[in-house]
Amino acid sequence: MAPAHQRVHAALHGLPGAAVPVGPLAVHFCARAAGVSLDTYTAQARGLAESVLRYYERFQPDAVWVSADTWVSAQAMGATVGSPGPEQPWCGLGPPRVRSRHDLARIPPPDPETQGRYPLMIEALGRVVAALGRQVCVVGCFDQYPFSLAAALMGLDGIMLAVHDDPDLVAALMERGLEYGLAYGRALSDAGAHLLSGGDSPAGLLGPQRYRAVALPFERRLIQALQAATRKPVSLHLCGDTRAILADLASAGPDVLELDHQVDLGAACRTVPTSIALWGNLDPVGLLARGTPAEVERATRDALAVVRASGRARFVLSSGCTLAIDTPFANLDRMFATARRG
Repeated sequence: MAPAHQRVHAALHGLPGAAVPVGPLAVHFCARAAGVSLDTYTAQARGLAESVLRYYERFQPDAVWVSADTWVSAQAMGATVGSPGPEQPWCGLGPPRVRSRHDLARIPPPDPETQGRYPLMIEALGRVVAALGRQVCVVGCFDQYPFSLAAALMGLDGIMLAVHDDPDLVAALMERGLEYGLAYGRALSDAGAHLLSGGDSPAGLLGPQRYRAVALPFERRLIQALQAATRKPVSLHLCGDTRAILADLASAGPDVLELDHQVDLGAACRTVPTSIALWGNLDPVGLLARGTPAEVERATRDALAVVRASGRARFVLSSGCTLAIDTPFANLDRMFATARRG
């Protein structure tokens, strides 16, 4: 393993004395770094892979992410997905895919070899692994955890109402989402991903009590199933301020917990068991996209100081969420340089 891969491996396993690795959540930003259109990045395996490779060549991160958007699994399950306009990220288009049990019954079993963009994503990841797999940690995004995937298929308003009015339908849809997440995650692992990551951001809108009752059990089941099936570390990402449920997120059993910038890093270091790696959590918009290099340097130093003071060994410095596509290169350069100076 090359040093970059070793640094992430050491951080995930809490090995003492290792330098802090840096792995910002670069997704659509990679298209800009490569000078390709978002449509090419999103809909062509070669275009996505080449974008990630060009991003790596320019910035030399310790980890790269293979992700198109948050709608890959929803599309595989039958949602209508596409770009709402020129150079816009893909999203759900049209009415919700699932409104009743009749709609649920029409969702076929998962097949990563044929459905939606699954084949495209698996090919793209394979290309990245072939080029960089011995140099850098390759993160394969299995897209969404079951509640978030159910929200994509029912619409956010629809699922929030259904959680109260028809919880059995929500649970049944999440069971299907779990099947898809497991099948996709296993396929990405088989294609060479070193770390598997998924998001469940809508679950944070449930409130602590409903989160624990509705989303958490499915997060835990999917994490355990992926860990058992792949023997790869599994990460959990929720956007926003998750301080009220940090201990619950940790109880889901992820190997990595990704923190958005709204979470106090010191509080997270105190709350999350040291057996779980933290990945985060610089502000991707207010700081990395809109700040100055000097501000990025100060924030990077502050984050590293907080982690050092906590005694936590399992930590990867990153943006709290995906990088804005217009993030200045100079700001990322300063983040990397500052972290590597320690």
